[in-house]
Amino acid sequence: MKQAFDGGINVNAVELLTSVIALVSVPRMSDQNRIMAKRPTIADLARQAGVSVATVDRVLHARHPVREVTALRVHEAAHAIGFHEAGLVQRRRQRDLPQRRLGFILRKPTQHFYQDFGREIEAAVNAAQAFHGTSLIEFAPSDVPGDLIALLQDLGGRCDAIAMVAPDHPTITAAVEHLKAKGIPVFSLLSDFAAGVREGYVGLNNRRVGRTAAWMFSKAAKRPGKAAVFVVSERFQSQELREGGFRSYFRENAPTFEVHDVSMELETPEIAYDTTLDLMQREPELVGFYVAGGGMEGAILALREEAEDRDIVAIVNEITPESRAALADGILTMAVATPLRLLCQELTTLMARAIETGIAETPGQTFLPFDIYLPENI
Repeated sequence: MKQAFDGGINVNAVELLTSVIALVSVPRMSDQNRIMAKRPTIADLARQAGVSVATVDRVLHARHPVREVTALRVHEAAHAIGFHEAGLVQRRRQRDLPQRRLGFILRKPTQHFYQDFGREIEAAVNAAQAFHGTSLIEFAPSDVPGDLIALLQDLGGRCDAIAMVAPDHPTITAAVEHLKAKGIPVFSLLSDFAAGVREGYVGLNNRRVGRTAAWMFSKAAKRPGKAAVFVVSERFQSQELREGGFRSYFRENAPTFEVHDVSMELETPEIAYDTTLDLMQREPELVGFYVAGGGMEGAILALREEAEDRDIVAIVNEITPESRAALADGILTMAVATPLRLLCQELTTLMARAIETGIAETPGQTFLPFDIYLPENI
């Protein structure tokens, strides 16, 4: 075969190279087409979500209202299969979410526990999937019923539902009943109140908390003796139930211990400090105590000053910088803590459900598992 040369370049070689390039280019275009063909379609999304194509179309283009649970299912399916308009699904769903204003009344704004509580409430409301929420958080200036009722009435005029920490008092029950008649559900937090009137209780099983504290006390004590339980002369059911559980455990399982009530007028660190010092100085048979309410910061300070040469069992509620440090230093035996994040997530779900479905005929209780902190697991 005759070959032609032009400037030293083989013409047949050029033609061969051109053919090779063409052959290589075709599969690349084919691969791109296959990739495009594999992109999830609306039919794929409908199949993944378990709904019809028409329902997916309504979610995407907001042609007709779609139930929130259905929109959420489509949204989750879009992310699961990598649907190219997943962002649009999310925006459409969020645009149709109901607006909810949730009110919260907490205690003691200077305490770490309630500061953490407020932050977790805000996070849970902001992260809610079923509604656009606004959290209105108030810190009560005191536990006086009149102060709490004023806050309750104020939030009742601005919110769709309310949750609060409060003592069990007849005037508070009457205020809750008034809001219930207006269709505004009220939830009790941490300590129950207004039983039969409030929408629900969310917190710990406080009787079980008291029994757990007594169990640990009986195991940790070096000898039988006097076990003191600190309570405050207020109407907080949580403290009453913890004290009752503490006592009942010793009656049943450790009768060699003698349980003494130690009453405090207010659960402040200053009063707890004085009470703890006085108790340790006048009770040589004291083997330890359980702070069933607040004021543990004062009790911890007194222990640091006076309990160095004594084997004192000390149990408190909630984990804070003070209780965590005391556990690390061997000052405290145990802290029983509320799982605030879980509580707030559960609470916002219950509040939204009550707004949507109306006041429940049978008010309920939601008991959360409590956390136990020891010197070896902080």
